[in-house]
Amino acid sequence: MGQLNYHHLRYFRAVAHEGNLTRAADLLNLSQSALSTQIKQLEERLGHALFERRGRRLVLTEAGRIALDHADRIFGAGEELLATLSQTGTVRHALRVGALSTLSRNFQLGFLRPVLGRGDVDLVLRSGSATVLLEALQALALDVVLTTEPPAQDALSGVVAHRLAEQKVGVYGAPGRLGHASLRDLLAAEPVILPTESSIRTGFDSLVARLDITPRIAAEVDDMAMVRLLARENAGLAIAPAVVLADELASGRLAEAPFGLEIVESFYAVTVARRFPNPILRWLLTGQGASAGA
Repeated sequence: MGQLNYHHLRYFRAVAHEGNLTRAADLLNLSQSALSTQIKQLEERLGHALFERRGRRLVLTEAGRIALDHADRIFGAGEELLATLSQTGTVRHALRVGALSTLSRNFQLGFLRPVLGRGDVDLVLRSGSATVLLEALQALALDVVLTTEPPAQDALSGVVAHRLAEQKVGVYGAPGRLGHASLRDLLAAEPVILPTESSIRTGFDSLVARLDITPRIAAEVDDMAMVRLLARENAGLAIAPAVVLADELASGRLAEAPFGLEIVESFYAVTVARRFPNPILRWLLTGQGASAGA
């Protein structure tokens, strides 16, 4: 791909966004035939048709959609590069945030709230597994990864885990489920909703082993938003930090059991050392972001 012609890619991007060869040609100040030739040369270089015609419109093929996604990132990165290195004028900053799929949406919202609605920030959110997100972080495809566990120091080089907040994990559910004399009685009698593969799950498994009970598991889910929804539907007791269920607790729809679990979940923002750090992220971590996530 060293011989990829980026002029061809720019012309393709214009046609893809316009969906019409004539309008794109006018926009680029080219003749329609010249533009068509440029697109054909790009298709030959890539080995795939990028458009198919439907009536008067040009519609992207699957290969075309992939090419457009890469083209948008390439030219967006170029614009960001000029803005970052020049630091002149009014600059728009892209903030690319990865979040563990099990992470509380309420916590994510709290961390990002200071930048929501800012006209100079383009926010890109991505969720997934820790492995995938940390690989993207090291490849500089993400600026920060929000997670509940810091990565092992020997697993990745140059990463820094910023501890944003720490919250105790409790038992939450419909008030009618909570009338038991002890934690042991509660967990033995009521079904529970558990997050999978997390520090919460590890702590809970240790707790029930000490209590010598086998809990009835209503659901095991990899998304804290689903933990919240299932608790709202009275499917069982949620084992989670209070931030996950903040709205339901405030309204009285759910309540906290009066028994401590002695399980704590920490929240981290993981970054990688960069010569030109993202100024919006730096502002979030050193200023309002830290307090918003607490």
